[in-house]
Amino acid sequence: MPSSSSAAERTLRSAYWTATRTGTYGFLSTLPLLVAYEVMIAVANYGSGRPVRIGADVWMKQIVALLGGPAPWVLAGVVVAIGIGILVYERGSNIPLRARYFTGIIAESAVYALVVAGIVGQMVAAVFAAWPSPQMAHDLWTQLALSIGAGLYEELVFRVLLVGGLFLLFRWMFSGETTAYVAAAVIGAGIFSLVHYVGALGDPFALDSFTFRFLFGLALNVLFLLRGFGVAAWTHALYDIYFTLGVFG
Repeated sequence: MPSSSSAAERTLRSAYWTATRTGTYGFLSTLPLLVAYEVMIAVANYGSGRPVRIGADVWMKQIVALLGGPAPWVLAGVVVAIGIGILVYERGSNIPLRARYFTGIIAESAVYALVVAGIVGQMVAAVFAAWPSPQMAHDLWTQLALSIGAGLYEELVFRVLLVGGLFLLFRWMFSGETTAYVAAAVIGAGIFSLVHYVGALGDPFALDSFTFRFLFGLALNVLFLLRGFGVAAWTHALYDIYFTLGVFG
């Protein structure tokens, strides 16, 4: 028979997995990313004649501006307001707020960022005989700010809005949830990869980098659907930070 201590450990793990998938933890765990990005990118752009921001951030700000939001920080305010709304909505669900759960999200994501990038990179290298290595076009501070922003805003756009929206659509179209999950994850990954080559600031198209981004996006979609927004956002941000710091060589 299993010991009482092992049963208690399983209960604690189950509570962690359940709680950290909620919108409450998704919002609270990514607040540091929001603050860090907005402060760091403001410092990076101070006095610059050509300010830079994450593309997904710019798209969302343009939409907010069309709705009458003139302030440059209005998007951050909207994100915080939505997060507070989620907290209020989930208040009756008795979600435990524990500091170790937030530490667990970051530690879990740090491992995913290393493992997923390693597996996907090796797969792409095996097919194309080269590891795709996008060039960094900015100084270290700016690149770190953009890495953090990508983890937050690209996950908001491509995981929460795109994949989440596709899942709801496909769940209505198809009879089984599994089909909806798979279709949303695959199509979302394709769109996520393609947008990196769109527009004047897009990268030149290359099949190896497209494949890497598709597979990495697919992995992030799976993490989002299984583990929630917080883990997906931190995994994306930490991968980009690892890359910026040369962790992958």
